[in-house]
Parts: sequence; C-alpha cells; structure tokens
Amino acid sequence: MKIARPLLLLVLACSPLAHAGDLVLAIGKHAISAEVADTPAAREHGLMQRTRLCADCGMIFVFPTAARYGFWMKNTPLPIAIAFIGGDGRIVNIVEMQPYSLDIHYAQADSQYALEMNSGWFAAHGVNTGDTVEGLRPGIAPKSGEPNRPLPNTQK
Repeated sequence: MKIARPLLLLVLACSPLAHAGDLVLAIGKHAISAEVADTPAAREHGLMQRTRLCADCGMIFVFPTAARYGFWMKNTPLPIAIAFIGGDGRIVNIVEMQPYSLDIHYAQADSQYALEMNSGWFAAHGVNTGDTVEGLRPGIAPKSGEPNRPLPNTQK
C-alpha cells in the first residue's frame, strides 16, 4: 500500500490532461479527470445543460477564498453528488443533488473547492467526509482581487 499511493501520484503527475482546463485529482486510489471552473463565468455555468459525465469525470470549482458556498441544480439535467473541500484538501461534506432542483446545498464549513461527480460516485468509491483530495494546486485559484459571491440564501 505504501508503494501504491506514490505510484498513483506519479501517474497523475505524468498524465496528459484531456483538455487545457482539466486537472487530474486523486482521492485515495481513485483518479478523477476534473474540468476546472475557476472564473465567475465558469462557476456560474458549471455543468448546466450537460446530459452526461464519464464514469470518473467531474468538475472542480475553485474559489478565491474559503467560505460556505451554496450550489443548486438550475438547468442541470444530471443527478450530481458534490463534495465541498476545505483549503487543506479535506472533504467537508458530501451532498447528493437532484436534476433541475432549485434547492440550495451549502458547505457545512468554509470550503475553497467543490467537486461535482455523477450521483453516487463518492458512495460507490468509499469516499467520505474527512478524506483528502490530492492534486489540488494553489496555482489554479483565481486572482485575489476577484469577487467572492456565494449563492444567495434565498431561492429565485
């Protein structure tokens, strides 16, 4: 097991990215290809209008500062699971979200990242609160002057 983790990290570091905006992440022994949403426009659009994600693909939302961000499923036909992640890479909480729902799901503690995957992905892979997401690079975070706008606490 001691060899498996460094080997996985080496593979991840050497893996080509599928798109310029992708990032290869790891949770335990599981590799994830994550599209990066690190601008206000990219975070606002997220996975809207998507009809599918590959089995180990997702979207990582990167925020300029840690806060209790909220997510909804407006215009999103996919059922999605979201993991809110602190600046230290540890998963704060995981929430299952239903297609097209306007219910807002919040991080339970300040989070710098949020990782969206297919519904049930985290449970199926034994990923839980407190697990660490590896491969998050501080360099992908937006400039510090970017506005920090969590979703409002009211539904529209």
